[in-house]
Amino acid sequence: MTQQPFSRPGAVDLSGLSRPAPEGSPAGAATSRSAYSTTITEQNFQTLLEASVTAPVVLVFYSPSRVPESTAYADEVAAAVDAYDGRFLAGLVDIDASPAIAQSLQIPQVPLLMVILEGRPAAQPIPGVLKRDEIDTLLNQLAQGLTAQGVTGRHQPLSGPATAGEGEEEPQDDPRYAAAQAALANNDVDGAVAEYQRLVDANPADTEAAAGLAMAKVLQRTQGVDPDAARAGAEAQPDDVDAQTLVADLDLLGGQVDDAFNRLVDLVRRSSGDDRDRAREHLLGLFAAVGNDDPRVLRGRQNLASALF
Repeated sequence: MTQQPFSRPGAVDLSGLSRPAPEGSPAGAATSRSAYSTTITEQNFQTLLEASVTAPVVLVFYSPSRVPESTAYADEVAAAVDAYDGRFLAGLVDIDASPAIAQSLQIPQVPLLMVILEGRPAAQPIPGVLKRDEIDTLLNQLAQGLTAQGVTGRHQPLSGPATAGEGEEEPQDDPRYAAAQAALANNDVDGAVAEYQRLVDANPADTEAAAGLAMAKVLQRTQGVDPDAARAGAEAQPDDVDAQTLVADLDLLGGQVDDAFNRLVDLVRRSSGDDRDRAREHLLGLFAAVGNDDPRVLRGRQNLASALF
C-alpha cells in the first residue's frame, strides 16, 4: 500500500465538478450515515467541497454491482473516520448511483480512496481494498502531517446515529502546539521549526512535538526547491549525500514514503564514514516525521539495521 502525507502543491481544483446543493443544508445532512460519514451524490457534492475547507474529506468510490466487496470496504473506511471525532469526514460515492462524479474525476477503478482538502486532492488516490490497520495507519499519517503543517480544523457532526452524544464538549486543540501551528498556517516554516524545537527541548518525551519538528524540518529543507532539478542532480551524483537526502525529502512530501526510505537505506549501504552517518541521521529524522508506529517505519528500521550490519 502506498500512503500519502498531506501535500498542497500541485493539487487539482475540483470545484468545477460540483453541482448546487439544497439551499441551507449542511454537507451530507440528507444522506448522512453516521456522525462523520455521508453518501455523496451529484446534488450534495458542492457542500462536500465546501466542507473540505474546514478539514479533510476522505472520498471512497465503490460499486455494489461491479465489486460487491467494495461496499463493505466503504463502510470500513467510514467506521475508521468516525473514530477521529471530526478530524475527517467520509464521503461515500456509489458510482452505480452517481456515475457522473466518477466520470468527471476519471476514476480508473473501484474501490478507490481519495483525500480532498480545500476542494482539491491532498494526496495521490489509493486504489484497492485496504485492511483496517492500513486505513488506520493512513489516517494517522494524514493527521500527523496536517498537524505538523498547522491544519487543525474539525468537521461538525452530521445528523445520524452517532450524534447521540450531541451536546458534549468538542475536543480542543492542544494549546502547546498553537504557536507552531500558527506559524505554519502563515507559511513561516522557520518559526514553526523554532517553536517545535522549543517544545522538544522542554520535553524530549513529547512525541507529537518531535513528529511536528521532524515534518517542519522537511518543509524547511525543501522550501523553494525545484523538484526536477533536484532529481536530476541526485541521478547525476548517486553518492552525494546532500543530493540524495533532498530527493528523499521530496519523496516523503510527495507520498513516496517507501521510496524515500529505500533511497537512504541504499545510500547507507554503499557509503562509509561521515557520509554514512549523515545519511543514517537523516533517515532517522524521516522516520520521526512519519511516526514510529507506522509499519513502513518498522520495515525501514529493519532495512537500515541490515544495511549497517
